[in-house]
Amino acid sequence: MANTDDTNKNNSDEDNFGLPDIEYKPLDQLDSSNPPEETVRDTSHENTSRETPIYEEEEEESGTGRIIAWIVVLVVLVGGFLAYRYVYVPKKDKEKQERLAKEKAEQRQKAVTDSLARIAEEERLRREAEANAKPTVGTIETLEQRTGHYFVIISSSVDGDLAMDRAKKLSEKGISSKIIPPFGKWKFYRLGIGDFDSFASAQSSADASKSEYGDALWVMKY
Repeated sequence: MANTDDTNKNNSDEDNFGLPDIEYKPLDQLDSSNPPEETVRDTSHENTSRETPIYEEEEEESGTGRIIAWIVVLVVLVGGFLAYRYVYVPKKDKEKQERLAKEKAEQRQKAVTDSLARIAEEERLRREAEANAKPTVGTIETLEQRTGHYFVIISSSVDGDLAMDRAKKLSEKGISSKIIPPFGKWKFYRLGIGDFDSFASAQSSADASKSEYGDALWVMKY
């Protein structure tokens, strides 16, 4: 037994490398209120040194964000003003001018339509009045002597009765006529319309009457 104890002792001495035995205690039995001096570290300076740059970076980023926000607001305001000044206002002016031009065109069209309607109504009333009016009876005059005037001759006949019959037909239409009896070497009865002081005016009337009486018209002074 003694040998065994000596052997264990020698083994223990070899494990301790010849150092004195130390009494070990578990870590949870240590007094936590008195931690080992080497485990206490002053981290306040380190925390301050780490947090300060982060705070300054956040403050710098916040200032940059505000600047960008103001720039965006300014761009929006300038863009809105330019759009209002050069897009909205010209568009409204153009629409106003187009509306005024359309209104003027409609007014002109209405004036033309009203004028045409008025002319058509006046023409209708005139025709209606002519249809309802009794024809004016034209006068028949047989000249006995020369007057020195110019007459538009529409017919010439050897019989005075034929000249009178033609004159009566003209009278029913409201046309006055004059019968010029034979004179000089002429043995014909002439039926004339109109009484003019000059040859030119008589000839003008004869030209205007050819569509109604034919081309066999001539001017004679009597």
